[in-house]
Amino acid sequence: MSPDRTSLDEERICVIGLGLIGGSIVRALQAKGLGDRIDAVVADADEARRARELGLADEASTDIAMTVAKATLVVVAVPVGAMAGVFARLATALPANAVVTDTGSTKLSVIREAQAGLGESFARFVPGHPIAGTERSGLDAGFAELFEQRRVILTPTLATEPQALARVEALWRAVGAQISEMDGAHHDEVLAATSHLPHLLAYTLVDTLARMAERTEIFAYAAGGFADFTRIASSSPSLWADIVTANHDAVLPVLDRYIGDLAAVRAAIADDDRDTLAATFLRAKTARDGFAMRRS
Repeated sequence: MSPDRTSLDEERICVIGLGLIGGSIVRALQAKGLGDRIDAVVADADEARRARELGLADEASTDIAMTVAKATLVVVAVPVGAMAGVFARLATALPANAVVTDTGSTKLSVIREAQAGLGESFARFVPGHPIAGTERSGLDAGFAELFEQRRVILTPTLATEPQALARVEALWRAVGAQISEMDGAHHDEVLAATSHLPHLLAYTLVDTLARMAERTEIFAYAAGGFADFTRIASSSPSLWADIVTANHDAVLPVLDRYIGDLAAVRAAIADDDRDTLAATFLRAKTARDGFAMRRS
């Protein structure tokens, strides 16, 4: 295949990891009849068998080197904590001109690990993050429409080859995503505020309430607002522990700011300061309504 090709017609795609994101990429490509072939790498023999039962790849294997050797475009869709090991195994197996991208929720940590693991192939690595997901995980979690009209952020480095970037852009456009580009550090700051902090809050709130042994009835009376606010606490704990740890430099400042704002709200409650509470709630409502209108 010509290295400057930006169509998926002749791409031999290998997806490493068939959870929600990787499985949705495969399903979207299959639904649209894209790619010359689609192979997958999974964690163990049981997952390989299940992937075959679901028809998720032309070939599903646990052998990265063997599977990647057939690929022109590799998508690493494993948790951020597993990225380093995958990159190290890819380094000696990648064919010439094969492009690699990832779907990790942090970018600076992944870029560092890719640079260390991929060696000379790092120039053909395009860091990426689809802003799409649900709280579900596993081989049965994916669906073909996940990326339709959803944003994917690409964070190419100074070393990234333009044609590698173009081929990864073609992949994401093909599955329905809208592409944005930004610096990896800026990505991590934005996602710390808009994704990583909300997950921290949801997990912590549910954990706090669950440990109130004397108030076990609290969940019995929880209504829709509680369910909406805490839905993401049903996400994979291991995955999110990895994400928050990997992005701690960006998470800590926004978490500290939130703690400070929460302390101010506590002080207002203690002082019966209704005006401060109402002003805070109004600012929040105005911002939330604006966000909702932009999404509609």
